[in-house]
Amino acid sequence: MRALLVVNPAATTTSARTRDVLIHALASEMKLEAVSTEYRGHARDLGRRAAESGEIDLVVALGGDGTVNEVVNGLLHDGPDPDRLPGLAVVPGGSTNVFARALGLPNDAVEATGALLDALREQRTRTVSLGLASGTPGTPDEEVPARWFTFCAGLGFDAGVVGRVEQQRERGKRSTHALYLRQVLRQFLEEPHRRHGTITLERPGAEPVEDLVLSIICNTSPWTYLGNRPVYASPEASFETALDVLGLSRLSTPAVARYATQLLTSSPEKGPRGKHAVTLHDLTDFTLHSKVPLPLQMDGDHLGLRTSVTFTGVRRALRVIV
Repeated sequence: MRALLVVNPAATTTSARTRDVLIHALASEMKLEAVSTEYRGHARDLGRRAAESGEIDLVVALGGDGTVNEVVNGLLHDGPDPDRLPGLAVVPGGSTNVFARALGLPNDAVEATGALLDALREQRTRTVSLGLASGTPGTPDEEVPARWFTFCAGLGFDAGVVGRVEQQRERGKRSTHALYLRQVLRQFLEEPHRRHGTITLERPGAEPVEDLVLSIICNTSPWTYLGNRPVYASPEASFETALDVLGLSRLSTPAVARYATQLLTSSPEKGPRGKHAVTLHDLTDFTLHSKVPLPLQMDGDHLGLRTSVTFTGVRRALRVIV
C-alpha cells in the first residue's frame, strides 16, 4: 500500500518527537511519504495531488479539523468517487478533533495510530456523507469557490465566535475551551441582530423559515466537544444521512441562558428545543439567505462574510479507514 501522510507541524497536541514516532509506526506497515504543510491550503494541494496521481491508496491527515478539511477538499476537488479516490485516515492532533472523534477514534494521537493500523490490517472502512457549500460573497470582488465540510458549518453567531477565536490565535493566544467561551460571551454582547434575525432558510417543497439569528448545519453528531463532553446541536445528524439544521430566531439573555443550558446538557436523544428553535433533519438541498453579510464557518474555519449560502448533503462521498 502506498500512502501519503500530511503532517501539520503546528498541530497543538503533538510534539515533533511524537510525530516522528507516529511516522515510523506507519512507515513500518506501508510505503509512506510524509510531507509537512508549509502554508494555509498546502494540505488541500497535497490531497489533490494524491487524488490526481492515481498512485496513492491512502492519505493520512495528522492534525486538527482544519487539516482534515483541507485534505478532504483536495481529495474531492473533481467530485466524490469513493471507489476510485484514495481512502482517508485521520490521526488527531488538534485541540478538538471533532471529525476523528465522531468516527469513534481515540482522541490521543498514539492510540489513534494504533487503531488505524488495526483497521488497515482488518481492512475496516466506512463510506461517509459530507456537506458541500457554495455562497454569495459579502463583497463584490471576493471569489468564493464551493467547499466541502466534514462535520459542521454555521452562518451567523457561531461563525462570529470562530472568527474571534482565530483573531486571538493570530495574536498568540492558545486555542483552549476557555478562549472559546470568552469569545462566545463577547460575541453575544456585541451581536447586533440577536433579537431580530436576518437569515431565511429556503428548501424545495416547503415554506421558508424566516428571521433566524443563527443557523448551525451538522453532518454528524456531536456538533463539538467541550473537553471530553460531547455537545449535541442536532442529535439525529449522522454520517449516513444528509444534513441537519438547528436554527434559533432569538438570542435574548433568557433565550441564550436556556439554549446554552440545553446544549451543555444535550445527549444523543435530546438537543435544543423551544419556541425559538427550529430543527430540521436529513436535508439534501437548502439555501440560507441573509439581509446583511454574516460570517460563515466550516469545520471550525472562518471563511469571511456571506449573504447567501447553498448547502448540499452528499451521501457516500468519502471512504475513511476506521
